[in-house]
Amino acid sequence: MVKIKSSKPISKIKKGDKIKVNGKEYEVDAHTVMIDHSENKEMAIDLFDSKEDTDYQLRYFDDRAEDSLQFYELKDILYDSVELEKIEW
Repeated sequence: MVKIKSSKPISKIKKGDKIKVNGKEYEVDAHTVMIDHSENKEMAIDLFDSKEDTDYQLRYFDDRAEDSLQFYELKDILYDSVELEKIEW
C-alpha cells in the first residue's frame, strides 16, 4: 500500500508545484487528462527532475486516485514503471 501525505486534493496540483516520490522531490510540469473514459478520466501529472534532467509521470484515475496511483520514468521513448512506496504533495 502506498503511503500518501497530501496538503490538497490531487486534482488541485498544478505546474510549478513540488511532489516528493519515494523521498525524492520533483517539479510538476503539467497535469492533464490522458484518456476521458465515459465514467472517469485517466489523469497524468508530468514531473521533472532538473538535477538529473529526467522526466517522470504520475498516473491515476480521477474517481479513485489514492487506489490507482502509478509512477513511471521516461527512458528513451517509453515510460517504465517504478515502484511507488510513498508520495507527498
